[in-house]
Amino acid sequence: MNILVLGSGGREHAISLKISQSPKTSKLFVAPGNAGTAQIATNVEVGVNDFEGIKALVLQENIELVVVGPEDPLVNGVHDFFLNDAELKSVPVIGPQKAAAELEGSKEFAKEFMMRHNIPTAAYQSFTSETLQEGQAFLETLQPPYVLKADGLAAGKGVLILKDLQEAKDELKSMLLDSKFGNASATVVIEEFLDGIELSCFVLTDGINYKILPTAKDYKRIGEGDTGLNTGGMGAISPVPFADTGFMDKIERQIVKPTVEGLKMDNLPYVGFIFIGLIKVGDEPKVIEYNVRMGDPETEVVIPRLQSDLVEVLLAMAKGTLDQIDLNIDERAATTVMAVSGGYPEAYEKGKEITGTENIKDSLVFHAGTKISDGKVVTNGGRVIAITSFGKDFREALRTSYQNMEKLHFDGMYYRKDLGLDL
Repeated sequence: MNILVLGSGGREHAISLKISQSPKTSKLFVAPGNAGTAQIATNVEVGVNDFEGIKALVLQENIELVVVGPEDPLVNGVHDFFLNDAELKSVPVIGPQKAAAELEGSKEFAKEFMMRHNIPTAAYQSFTSETLQEGQAFLETLQPPYVLKADGLAAGKGVLILKDLQEAKDELKSMLLDSKFGNASATVVIEEFLDGIELSCFVLTDGINYKILPTAKDYKRIGEGDTGLNTGGMGAISPVPFADTGFMDKIERQIVKPTVEGLKMDNLPYVGFIFIGLIKVGDEPKVIEYNVRMGDPETEVVIPRLQSDLVEVLLAMAKGTLDQIDLNIDERAATTVMAVSGGYPEAYEKGKEITGTENIKDSLVFHAGTKISDGKVVTNGGRVIAITSFGKDFREALRTSYQNMEKLHFDGMYYRKDLGLDL
């Protein structure tokens, strides 16, 4: 069958690679794709939110399955666009409909969903510009550090964790009155700080049945020792060493099952990936956030560990027969290290030539922010390339990733050298 993947990052390269390995795949298209997807698929210059452009592509290339990588088109209703179009409605889309995508599109919606279905999470309240003073008063009732979250989509950067009360009050004002994160911070969720270690749990669902993919832990801060600004993710490790069978049972019983059942009860149709950002507090899992797609860079360690045919799995999700599929998972650990542009996550330059990928051995190279320009592969984003390796444990896998990272070069290249030290 002909398949289309929407997106241009490392997540989409990893998903596309796995799809390209399936005997069920005839032709694979990625829109808009990157220099890595160009090697295994046909890139098409169509934006992920250009629904009319996507429709034209689907009809022209006789595409029979669409896999949505990023959250934006889901929150904007790409799945609904297909269902409401006579020519597209028979084409399965992997990714939830708009109403369910609010789990990521609105922090407040997600919090209300968790409260309604008794899913463990941090206590919280929401505020707007009209209730700024109440918000500042609420901050006074909390113990530091203070957690402020822009309600809407802010490309992974809309969460502030502050130790100083006055700074928290000032930032709340800046988010609500000065639109620090644009429309995303018209509403701000303030919640209690949870002290623990984070991990990500990935769930596949057809709306009724679910399967749990391997866990992963990503590293968000730009600086070593988890310092500096938040990024989209500087690397990841799978599986998470501390998520033993007993802990995973708790996650499934207290969080995964009530989430899938809650979606059904609330009449929120959901065919796709649920990414549950968790924190282990003591020995208890709590939900930090939901995402309605796979994480990046976690996809680059989770999907390579999947030994099942991904296209078969995606079709079972689309048909509502996920209960008839068994997932085969590689027992080895996988790690990925992300190389980023100098200056990221703040201002950075694009168009730097990337060399050395041909020298990388025993690792997978996933392109994130790259493109082909005058026959050369150049940087085209903040996060540029992820190098994923396997090992008997995460330490062995990391050694291989780091050895190969040294063979890679572009002007201003930076990566963290301390991944896994906290484990």
